[in-house]
Amino acid sequence: MGDTVIVIIVIALSVVLMFVFPLMTMADRTDDIAQLTIETATSDFVNSIVVKGKITPEDYQSFLQTITSTGNTYDVEIEVQVLDENPGKKTTQTDRTTIGENEYYIITTSQVLDVIDPDGGTPKSYGLKEGDFVFVRIKNTNQTLAQQLKNFFYTVVGNDTYSQSTEKGAMVKATGK
Repeated sequence: MGDTVIVIIVIALSVVLMFVFPLMTMADRTDDIAQLTIETATSDFVNSIVVKGKITPEDYQSFLQTITSTGNTYDVEIEVQVLDENPGKKTTQTDRTTIGENEYYIITTSQVLDVIDPDGGTPKSYGLKEGDFVFVRIKNTNQTLAQQLKNFFYTVVGNDTYSQSTEKGAMVKATGK
C-alpha cells in the first residue's frame, strides 16, 4: 500500500517535470518573441510617421498586420499632440521661440482612424507638421497560454492583466504633404 502511493506521487511528479514545466517555458518564450515583435513594429511605425510627417493607411495596415501575426489581439491607441502656434501680437516673425505660447491639442485614436480608415469612405493620410508629437500605445487584450498557465499554477488572477505592452513616442521632424 505504501509503495503504491509513492509510485503514484513519483509518476505525478515526473509528468509535471516532463510536460508542464517545458510547456510553461515554451509559452514564456513565445510571449517574449511576441513582445519583441510588437516593440519592433511599434518603433518602426512611429519612426515612419516621424520621418514622413504623416500617418498613411498603408503604414497603419502593415503595422496592424505585423502585430496580429503574433496570434494575439491588441488594443492600439494613437495619440497625436498637434502644435498650435500662437506667436503673440508683438512680433512680426512666426518663430515659435519668440513671444507667445505654444499650445498642444490632442487628437485621439478615433479621430485619426476616421481619416486613415473611414467607414465606407476613401482612406487618406493624416498629415502632421514639424513639432507635433505622436504616441502609440499597445497592450494585448487576450490571455496568452503563458498567462493561463501562470494563473492556473500560481493563482495570479486578474481581468485587467496583460503580458505584452509597449509605448513609443517621438516628435515629428517633417511636415507631411
